[in-house]
Amino acid sequence: MKKLFIFMIIIIPMSSCSHQSDSTELTISAAASLTNVMEEIVDLYEEKEAIRITINLGGSGSLSEQIIQGAPADVFLSASTDKFQRAVDAGSIDTSTIRPLLSNQLVWIQRKDTQHQSLASLEKIAIGIPASVPAGYYAKQALVNADIYQSIQSKIVQTKDVRQVVQYVQSENVDVGIAYQTDAMQFQDIAINHQLPLGDYSDIIYPVGITQQAQNREAAEKFLAFLQTDQVQQIFQKYGFSTVGEVDGSLFSTD
Repeated sequence: MKKLFIFMIIIIPMSSCSHQSDSTELTISAAASLTNVMEEIVDLYEEKEAIRITINLGGSGSLSEQIIQGAPADVFLSASTDKFQRAVDAGSIDTSTIRPLLSNQLVWIQRKDTQHQSLASLEKIAIGIPASVPAGYYAKQALVNADIYQSIQSKIVQTKDVRQVVQYVQSENVDVGIAYQTDAMQFQDIAINHQLPLGDYSDIIYPVGITQQAQNREAAEKFLAFLQTDQVQQIFQKYGFSTVGEVDGSLFSTD
């Protein structure tokens, strides 16, 4: 019995160490609007591969700055080509891996138990911070192009990311907000308002690429390929995203 006890003490830590060394880790920095869909995709991928994935969610501008400053990230999935370009310009993204992955649309959102017919009836409107949150940038652009931004500017409440827009509407801190179509589809208490005006805005493209500081390049490439499979593209579509094919190379500058 004594010999068996000693043997077990030795073998268990060795087995544990072996398991840890075989485990691959990957960090994905992804726009907040991808929260729900990325959780499903990562769960699916971890079932297929011996890998542990950490998802770092936030506003694309903040994520871009984190990556530029050297924060751990293997793959960057942004909701804005502009914020993504900053990381490209800083030399933080491997340009050979860049892909335009998804597209989205803006909508006015409100609680399902409310109805707003005109801007005059609104007291508070939530949009993301235009300088750092892509949804906020597109929202301001749409309001300016509809020639209504100046008239409602005093009613605008800015948020740190697009998910906070949804939260403010849900909690009735604001009357309405401007968010992505995908956000409206993912919450049962949120509805799209088709009555309020919204002007033109730039195409909303979600680019993805591997960072220069990727700790496991092979695993990052494999995950990037997985994101482009038919199976995963169908998951994106289920959440309301549109998938995109090849985009003109001028979308990203590598100068």
